[in-house]
Amino acid sequence: MINGIRLKVCGLTSLVDAEMADRGGADYLGFVLHAPSPRHVTLAGFRALLPRLPDRKKVAVVVEPSVAELAEMAAAGFDFLQVHFPHDLFPATVAAWAGAAGPGRLWLAPRLPPGADVPPELLPLAKTFLFDAFHADKFGGTGRAADWTKFRRHREAHPEKTWILAGGLNPENIDVALQATGARLVDVNSGVEASPGVKDQARLTAFVAQLAGIRIAG
Repeated sequence: MINGIRLKVCGLTSLVDAEMADRGGADYLGFVLHAPSPRHVTLAGFRALLPRLPDRKKVAVVVEPSVAELAEMAAAGFDFLQVHFPHDLFPATVAAWAGAAGPGRLWLAPRLPPGADVPPELLPLAKTFLFDAFHADKFGGTGRAADWTKFRRHREAHPEKTWILAGGLNPENIDVALQATGARLVDVNSGVEASPGVKDQARLTAFVAQLAGIRIAG
């Protein structure tokens, strides 16, 4: 935790970058198991890395997995399972994911079009929700900012939940983003990269320095 803010560094593809995130104070290390992503790692690749990874919480990032796939990831050494999906997906599917993940381990990341909120029927199914930028054809990794006003509204309406701010965060905008949203857990990826899947030490250091110096109102 940095200045009261928890940090997830996502899109990790190597031990070098995982150790960089660890040195920077990351609370969570994120690994994208979605094959179309340029930051994709296989489950076998993660298993090979796991014994050497820093002692931080590990998060699998997936898109609409089957229940069997999610259960396999849950058993592979991940602490949390971050699932991206259309916001209007049948709630029974999400409930099945919650069962496969295990208590408290499911992070829901519904893709919310403009004007759409997190469906009320999803709120009982997870403790943690992630906001990313909306894209009609992608579930994340766009480098665009999320809807900060919508994020703050959800966080204030449901303070019993954990709300993660993602989407286009970088050293240049994290101060403004936190002031606008009041987020206490942030997810950074492309904003601290040299290229997709390769983290940049200087940008990550600058991002962490911004977190350390921020004073959030409200």
